[in-house]
Amino acid sequence: MVDIGKGAGDKGTSDNPPLVVLENVNKHFGELHVLKDINLTIDQGEVVVIIGPSGGGKSTLCRSINRLEPIDGGSIMIDGKKLPEEGRELARLRADVGMVFQSFNLFAHKTILENVTLGPMKVRKVGKAEAEKHAMELLERVGIGSQAGKYPAQLSGGQQQRAAIARALAMKPKVMLFDEPTSALDPEMVKEVLDVMTDLAEEGMTMIVVTHEMGFARRAARKVVFMADGQIVEESTPDEFFTNARTDRAKDFLSKILTH
Repeated sequence: MVDIGKGAGDKGTSDNPPLVVLENVNKHFGELHVLKDINLTIDQGEVVVIIGPSGGGKSTLCRSINRLEPIDGGSIMIDGKKLPEEGRELARLRADVGMVFQSFNLFAHKTILENVTLGPMKVRKVGKAEAEKHAMELLERVGIGSQAGKYPAQLSGGQQQRAAIARALAMKPKVMLFDEPTSALDPEMVKEVLDVMTDLAEEGMTMIVVTHEMGFARRAARKVVFMADGQIVEESTPDEFFTNARTDRAKDFLSKILTH
């Protein structure tokens, strides 16, 4: 089994402090209040899936956890440390937080192998041989080892997204953030990316996933967070949420998406 990162195999227990803690987090875009007093705790090894209607604040919440979006109030702690505002401390913390976006964000002028080794070599100061060995293990792990010498434009969307996952894993992150990782893919490519994510979840990687893929939420999540209008409306297990949602807002959302 490939090493997927520090703390990746540690399931959250009462002996382990939470890995990610958000307290009273607020965020505005001008007059728009997009995150309203968000409180959320994520344990080591926990898979949290954030779902809800578009414009509800899901992606903003995800992006705020590694400070791609600065917050206006409250606090975010990762592994017991408050999220720094800028500088080297922020860069160090970002190295511990892997991020996979809707768009793959691969460097077009570098091969897939070079894309995956760049971060460990530049940020972690890993030697080239070691970085390439681990990168090849990860590319095999996500099913695209044979594509290592190709450039992103030569790969399908699903292959590019799996390369982006391998690139994030190469940094050995403590937690992985996924911001709608399958929304830009053709339907037949969605499964191959979700399968990789499901495997990561089963191996104990701490994951925060914004997605519209309800099957993945049911299968892989330990906790489902339903967001609407900038607030966490419900937080429960997948079983409880999908079979017995408590709020009218969640019931209305589910009635629209589960009938198609």
